[in-house]
Amino acid sequence: QFDRTQIAGFDPKQPTFAAAVSVDTVLTFRNVHNWVGGGVADAFFTGFYAALKPGGTLGVVEHRAKPGTDIEVMKKSGYLTEQLVIDLATKAGFVLDARSEVNANPKDTADHPNGVWTLPPVNRHDAADAAMYQAIGESDRMTLRFVKPAR
Repeated sequence: QFDRTQIAGFDPKQPTFAAAVSVDTVLTFRNVHNWVGGGVADAFFTGFYAALKPGGTLGVVEHRAKPGTDIEVMKKSGYLTEQLVIDLATKAGFVLDARSEVNANPKDTADHPNGVWTLPPVNRHDAADAAMYQAIGESDRMTLRFVKPAR
């Protein structure tokens, strides 16, 4: 039902994406690292929760750091641990419903000199290293589905 899809503008410190309890699904692709870095991740997940109907779905795709990665390393690299993303969502009230490896890339070590931006499509690296990073491809990413409990 893409004819009912809406893209919302918002205040990043207090995001309101839609009228409360009015949407079925929220999707976010490779954004959570920006919110963590900007100190607004809790506000975003709270905003998603407020907008979703009970039983609604939150889908998250994000660059994946190795378990146990330090938060400051995550902020600098753009890679987040799955546990951090799960913690952000569950703190807002969501329940983890499913995981998928559809966006996994085992060739990505997540330890590049310019973080995730070293890899395609940004390619922030020396020209001499282009073939090496092209061979890796895009980042290893987690794909998580959360639900808002149907109270």
